[in-house]
Amino acid sequence: MNRARSQTVRRHLNGQLSAPLRAYLRTEAGGAALLLGAAVIALIWANSPWSDSYVELWHTRGIVEFGALGFDMSFGHWVNDGLMVVFFFVIGLEVRREWSMGELTDRQRAILPLVAGVGGMVVPVALYLLISPGGEASAGWGVVIGTDTAFLLGALALVGPACSTQLRIFLLTLTVVDDLVAVSVIGFAYSESLDLGSLAVALLCLVFLVLFDRFGVWRSWPYIVVVVILWAATVASGVHPSIAGMAAGLLIPAYAARRQEVEGAAQLFAAFRQSPQPSVGYDAKTGLARAVSVNERLQVVLHPWTSYLVVPIFALANAGVDLRDGVLQDALTSPVTWAVVVGLVVGKTIGIGVATLGGQRLGMGRLPTGVAPGHVVGGAALSGIGFTVSLLIVELAFGDSVVGDEARVGVLLAAVLAVLLGAVVFQIAARFRGETSASLPMVLDRPVDPETDHIRGPVDAPLTLVEYGDFECPFCARATGVTRELRDHFGDRLRYVFRHLTLPEVHPHAELAAQAAEAAGKQGRFWEMHDLLFERQDRLEPADLAGYAVDLGLDLEQFLDDINDPETVHKVHADVASAENSGARGTPTFFIGDRRHLGAHDTQSLIAALSGR
Repeated sequence: MNRARSQTVRRHLNGQLSAPLRAYLRTEAGGAALLLGAAVIALIWANSPWSDSYVELWHTRGIVEFGALGFDMSFGHWVNDGLMVVFFFVIGLEVRREWSMGELTDRQRAILPLVAGVGGMVVPVALYLLISPGGEASAGWGVVIGTDTAFLLGALALVGPACSTQLRIFLLTLTVVDDLVAVSVIGFAYSESLDLGSLAVALLCLVFLVLFDRFGVWRSWPYIVVVVILWAATVASGVHPSIAGMAAGLLIPAYAARRQEVEGAAQLFAAFRQSPQPSVGYDAKTGLARAVSVNERLQVVLHPWTSYLVVPIFALANAGVDLRDGVLQDALTSPVTWAVVVGLVVGKTIGIGVATLGGQRLGMGRLPTGVAPGHVVGGAALSGIGFTVSLLIVELAFGDSVVGDEARVGVLLAAVLAVLLGAVVFQIAARFRGETSASLPMVLDRPVDPETDHIRGPVDAPLTLVEYGDFECPFCARATGVTRELRDHFGDRLRYVFRHLTLPEVHPHAELAAQAAEAAGKQGRFWEMHDLLFERQDRLEPADLAGYAVDLGLDLEQFLDDINDPETVHKVHADVASAENSGARGTPTFFIGDRRHLGAHDTQSLIAALSGR
């Protein structure tokens, strides 16, 4: 495959991810380049004739006062204890979102990454303590527990499979565990003596965040005010403020856009279009804000800042190790340096690889579709890039001591070796095991069968559009208008097939509604029930479904018998299984013929896809 073709396929397959995850990956990958650039600049600066200015800059004092409350810290501490709190806050937001509405909503799917994350910390720490000489060096065991997500994704894009979407999702889920434990270690193992009064204020702030969530506070500013107070109290308490950032992020609510609020926002914007008055515009803006969770609004604002500014500044402040006057030679012969290197590179590879593949063998979970054992080992090797979290813990554990410089050299060397090892593993997996792609399937798992599938249009039409849908999904409801326009456009040249992909975690009535449609289908009225369910998708209780059966003139007794009949349930589950095997993960998902359609599913986009344009 030539380079241009490879890049096209990579971009095309990125479309199989959710929009928030695509945005996250783009920001992380772009931030990795800035992070690397900042680290290189720091190293050059620290080893140049102007190295004194580098040291003086980060030791310059910065004083901020709010009445009687004041903070007097060096610029280096402002970066590590101030800016980096924003970084950990965003991590907390991302974890909460994944837990509430992302990859971690399926708790079974989260077990294997959880086991892998634990293995990826226990083994590195054990190897570090085994190699380190003890004494002061033993305090650096936390250096090897973290993984730099930005660098990991950037390296995966460079040396990983051409199509690595599913592997990226698996590794992101795994780093959630790393992040949670790493921040906990920073917050407690490397904290100073505690001020109980300030700690009580910090705990009270966390209580307020819980109450805000409980009472549905949707404006951002109350959360921001409390988080700022939480940070100040944590700094004063002696606990490292990174844990405050993570804890606060975990408590900011995340939820899918609610149909009623989305429709309300649309009506307000329509009103503003008709009457562009300031008050109407303000109402429209407020309505839109209410439709999107505080968590996601804060992520949209803060994530680019952390990736493009906060983390690069951190690298600039912490990666500048003066390697002159024999420092590099001493580091390369120091057991501390090699304890860090072995802990990160070897420990992560063995810990994550063995825990993942062993956990799968023991039935603790299964790998995402498309991810093979070679991909797991390659990703485990890349997880040895500790960088951001590792450098922060080096600073906390050793400061500017000689041991600290040796540990920093170990972190930098480990990052290089981890990338090289990952590249070798991915090449071996591709050449000898044929593991060239780690993406979702693109081909329809079960061919269209007129005997079992529900088809609108001639069964032998030359064009086929298959939709996997959910009767409670508002986007699927809108897609019914699109499919109607497609049938009008293509006429008898198109057959439209509907299959079930119920998402009970977010749409609790969807599965019973799908069974109701199948029960109606046994009396020859599937499409009539299909249309009615989408028209009234906010009313899908059992009594409502029975009422729709009466409205359609169905035999109610037979309908009620059929709705829970094992054959009906099996039909719905068979559709869901075929969706899983076809790479469909959300609704609506369309297939043009037997190939999954990626990108927009408006009328013009689907007409172009069906026409082969």
